[in-house]
Amino acid sequence: MFSRITRPARGLPRVLLGLGLAVAAVRVAEGPGEEDGQKKRKIREVYRTAIDRSRELLRRVKDEVGSPGIVVAVSVDGQAVWSEGLGFADVENRIPCSPDSVMRVASISKSFTMTAVAKLWEEGRLDLEAPVQKYVPEFPEKEFEGEKVTITTKLLVSHLSGIRHYEKDIQKIRKKIGKKSSEPHAEDTESTKAREQSKLKQMNTAKSQKNISLEPEEFYIKDKFNSVIDALELFKNDPLVFKPGSQFLYSTHAWTLLSAVVERASGRRFLVYMQQMFKDLGMISTVPEEHEPIIYNRARFYTFSDKKRLINCPYVNNSCKWAGGGFLSTVNDLLRFGNALLYSYQANEKSTMLPGYLKPDTVSMMWRPVPNTEMSWDRDGKYAMGWGTVEGKQDFGQCKCQKHYVSHTGGAVGASSVLLILPEEDNHTMIPPRGVVVTIIANMQGTGLNSTALKIALEFEKVKSAQS
Repeated sequence: MFSRITRPARGLPRVLLGLGLAVAAVRVAEGPGEEDGQKKRKIREVYRTAIDRSRELLRRVKDEVGSPGIVVAVSVDGQAVWSEGLGFADVENRIPCSPDSVMRVASISKSFTMTAVAKLWEEGRLDLEAPVQKYVPEFPEKEFEGEKVTITTKLLVSHLSGIRHYEKDIQKIRKKIGKKSSEPHAEDTESTKAREQSKLKQMNTAKSQKNISLEPEEFYIKDKFNSVIDALELFKNDPLVFKPGSQFLYSTHAWTLLSAVVERASGRRFLVYMQQMFKDLGMISTVPEEHEPIIYNRARFYTFSDKKRLINCPYVNNSCKWAGGGFLSTVNDLLRFGNALLYSYQANEKSTMLPGYLKPDTVSMMWRPVPNTEMSWDRDGKYAMGWGTVEGKQDFGQCKCQKHYVSHTGGAVGASSVLLILPEEDNHTMIPPRGVVVTIIANMQGTGLNSTALKIALEFEKVKSAQS
């Protein structure tokens, strides 16, 4: 029989009644998941010192750069042990940052795209050594100093293609990277000037706004491109900065070409293919940044005016660079992504465990430093394939011990980001993922976060080692 529901006494204060219902709700909520909740609390207590120190470090960084908001998440051996938001995701409406805040992850998008490239390569649908024209005939064959040259997918993913970045002045770029300027190329003609004038009309930049930094005009493109093929028009007819493979030049435009390669190799539109990959990885809050859709928990993005006042960033459209810097995400999704790759890196294919999203050898290839490259956010490392890699080494006893880690940083209009993976080495007999993953996102541009993420990772690794 059902027990009779007794009405509360007429004189019982409503506050007490509400409190009783709240307590009951908590008890119900703690029912089936109470054991998991207690486990999480114990884990957090173990890392309490690391959390407190890392929070204080993050507060200092936030104050130093003047970021309205900043969000962090850390996992140890695949278990999230800390996630927190400091400051505001929306200053005007006083909406605080939280682990669910959706922000621009900027060039971490390159690591997403590299995973898609690696998957297609594993499946035999993409040849890393083939000329890009095999997949994208719309991209013209190139010459450098009168010699025909080949650009491959492998060169694209390591920034060795010679394709320019946002700066359009080729001679200026060559001077900057230390290459002697050669005689004008056949492509450096009046037709190039005409194309440049056409592009200037096509692109509305924020140069006219007083609050803009010294970033090149193409950093602030407002025009919407209907496809990744259309976006190639920005740069496909420009001369190369150097002979492919001979030098390193970080280039987001090269990744736009890469997105066209992914599109043709997969047989699906680039964003459709990427969104399926995010779904497979469990990244439910990772989406391309589009102006029209309602995206819950989307943060606002900020910069400083020439009078050093906090202001909203200008509107930009990232359809010109989905692959290299156009996605939104949360720290929770970035943790999932980092741990999926760490699991793949450490998984033993001969065991009874579930396979990783990628094969271990594939991730090893992806994270292997490439000669003749640079890792601008840590000079101890090199760029690999869609990631920066620092190799572990120690030259002298009781001196600097360089830990092996991989990371990628991001800088977008009004946003900065980092995703760092510190693997535990020589533990392939244990259940992966083994290691520390740290991710930080801020809604302020020009904020270097890699060194902060590394310090946080080492704090948690220290506590983990003490528990072993």
